[in-house]
Amino acid sequence: MTIERRPVTALKGVGPALAKRLGRLGIDTVADLLFWLPTRYEDRTHVVPIGSLRPGMRAAVEGSIELAEVVFRGRRSLLVRLADGTGFLTLRFFHFSGAQQQQLVRGARLACFGEVRRGKHGPEIVHPEYRDAGAPDTQAVKGALTPIYPVTEGLQQGRLRNLTAQALAAVDDDGLPDFLPAEVERRLGLPSLGEALKYVHRPPPDAQLAVLEAGRHPAQRRLAFEELLAHQLTLRRLRNVIRRDPAWPVAAGGTLAGRLLAGTGFTLTAAQRRVIAELRRDLAAPHPMLRLVQGDVGSGKTIVAALAAADVVEAGMQAALMAPTELLAEQHAQNFTRWLAPLGLAPLLVTGRMPAKARREAEAALAGGAAGVAIGTHALFQDEVRFAKLAFVIVDEQHRFGVHQRMRLREKGAAGRYPHQLVMTATPIPRTLAMTAYADLDVSVIDELPPGRTPVATVAMPDSRRDEVVARIRGACLAGRQAYWVCPLIEESEQLEAQAAEDTAAALAAALPDVAVGIVHGRMPPAAREKTMAKFKAGGIGLLVATTVIEVGVDVPNASLMVIENAERMGLAQLHQLRGRVGRGSEASSCVLLWHAPLSQLAKQRLAVLRGTNDGFEVARRDLELRGPGELLGTRQAGLMQLKVADLMRDADLLPGVQAAADVMLRAHADNIAPLERRWIGGSNRYGKV
Repeated sequence: MTIERRPVTALKGVGPALAKRLGRLGIDTVADLLFWLPTRYEDRTHVVPIGSLRPGMRAAVEGSIELAEVVFRGRRSLLVRLADGTGFLTLRFFHFSGAQQQQLVRGARLACFGEVRRGKHGPEIVHPEYRDAGAPDTQAVKGALTPIYPVTEGLQQGRLRNLTAQALAAVDDDGLPDFLPAEVERRLGLPSLGEALKYVHRPPPDAQLAVLEAGRHPAQRRLAFEELLAHQLTLRRLRNVIRRDPAWPVAAGGTLAGRLLAGTGFTLTAAQRRVIAELRRDLAAPHPMLRLVQGDVGSGKTIVAALAAADVVEAGMQAALMAPTELLAEQHAQNFTRWLAPLGLAPLLVTGRMPAKARREAEAALAGGAAGVAIGTHALFQDEVRFAKLAFVIVDEQHRFGVHQRMRLREKGAAGRYPHQLVMTATPIPRTLAMTAYADLDVSVIDELPPGRTPVATVAMPDSRRDEVVARIRGACLAGRQAYWVCPLIEESEQLEAQAAEDTAAALAAALPDVAVGIVHGRMPPAAREKTMAKFKAGGIGLLVATTVIEVGVDVPNASLMVIENAERMGLAQLHQLRGRVGRGSEASSCVLLWHAPLSQLAKQRLAVLRGTNDGFEVARRDLELRGPGELLGTRQAGLMQLKVADLMRDADLLPGVQAAADVMLRAHADNIAPLERRWIGGSNRYGKV
């Protein structure tokens, strides 16, 4: 039986209980163990003189105990002073037993390992690993740096090291299939798969820890390349499979879209016209369109989507738009209704909180074909929602969903045909990254803002200057303009976030008796939220206090001031989205980022980026640098591109080679693709239809 298929229970010491714990980590086979890689390493091979220790070091030391005492300074602790002739080190234990006290006595020689910190009387290690200096180190790996693995409850590092040692021995005995074509390996100039795995699991004592921790060692690069290739192939195969499916060709004359555009009074930018032409070319094809449209906040993606939907309805078919939140779905429904109602079309809003009667009526209208356009949240892909002839699906803010969720809405096609897909995002990402993360999609970019948009001046201020900001709001509102006040992000609870907004609104209303203050948050009934938003749009509310539900989709041209409280707790992409709610009219607009001390280094960098640019693509580039692609692409929520070794930002230079290797494998080595995907992505394909 090959390593790829040999169960972990074939290894010495693995019974049903341990196999179950390993299974929680996705380790079911011996090969899975090989690809369960260390997150960091410890050098236990070199004993470091105590005199050369510095705070932050993780080091192995040896010395004699000169003093051991229990002290009561705030809390009971055992302090042990260790010396080796070069200096002194304090070992601090907050939790200790009588047996430890008897063991840690003056004159005993200890070998210790731990992280050094600055103590009151010099360097100290809190709760170090320790042993009698004359006893063997059972935690260390002989002749190698000690790997530290991700673990789960009931699974210790020592056990994992023993199991990976057995798995590496199995590679020596039986070999491990290398699925990369020989021509690709030659071009890479990197170690073989077996060599790379041995190195990352057991780096030699002279390995450069800094290079390993940076993920830049050739062995890590070899594995990162293979992992990126597995994801690239999966998405490319998904794209190829979908492209073979039948779709409804949309052959509309553009009459309805022309009337819609004339009614809005908009003048399309050259970028919008270019993207509409790309959409119309795709929609006319007999296989499903798969296109991502990137555009900065306010670049006019929604009108582009609406014009394409108008073509679909004119051709006698249906279109659906899916948004990640109810508020955004409501905003889209209002816009589409404003644009389409004069043409005799009434878009349907479908959300999870609809009254039962309204929901049944909406479902009947969609199933019977009476409604040409549906707009909603994930409620759209529930089983009871059926369409007569769904030909076009628009997914807004793609990074909030995932490939598998798009696939579910795709299944709503009828008569054996699948809908065209347009994916929109205002979180732009660099082209190379887009081609990797969204390899199943063609990419269009709206890289031009409509005329009349004013740049937003952004300032960052400590919340100790809150009174100045409130005075500024009063001045703006009394001058006839409007403002937003965004409340802190409280991830743990929508209820707490709503309470924070209500408390803030009450405080601001008391401080601004001459300004009408309104509030919106995610726990309000949709009707109440719509009423407040309509009043704000009409100018009946001067200051709107909101949670981050207003992040996207809200368009009030008269709003020229945005205050974001606790801005240091939010990511760059979200701050940029929120800032995009102002600067939509002709008035000069401002965004105030209120921060609460102390600021972390990362928070300082984020705020500096926002102050320095309004360009969403530049914000996205810096966001990638600061946070990495996981959050930017929404992968932590959606399950897309969950990488074990590779890092899309760090390994960006590998991506052109990855794409070229994918071409080679799809053309000439198709048999190697499925086992490569199983190795890195798993048996249950998270991308859906492949």
